[in-house]
Amino acid sequence: MSTPNYQLPEDFYYTKEHEWAQVDENIVTIGITEFAQEQLGEIVYLDLPEEGAKYSQGESFGVVESVKAASDLYAPVSGTVIEVNASLMEDPSGLNDDPMNNGWLIRIEMETEKELANIMRAPDYRKLITK
Repeated sequence: MSTPNYQLPEDFYYTKEHEWAQVDENIVTIGITEFAQEQLGEIVYLDLPEEGAKYSQGESFGVVESVKAASDLYAPVSGTVIEVNASLMEDPSGLNDDPMNNGWLIRIEMETEKELANIMRAPDYRKLITK
């Protein structure tokens, strides 16, 4: 069985719950992976936090709902939400087309870089989803 060729940028971090995190100094952009989007199917609803909300690593920050299921979204790092992708809140279908770029969900100001050691890089995430 061949596995689809998912977009997995090497400089991103990944969680076992299938979120990605792109780190730019202390700002972390978070979204769901193409694998997660494919597993969920057509996404029809998003519940994302308000700017200023604080989360700990591993804490649920929202919900993504598809025609198949609802799944919690988990913060890959601790920090404060500084931006929410408003266009996705209005039309979550953008997540179906481009979950790795324009489909970003939130941006968090990270409290500590040490937590990055607790989440995967692309080679380990690739192993997880190709088992």
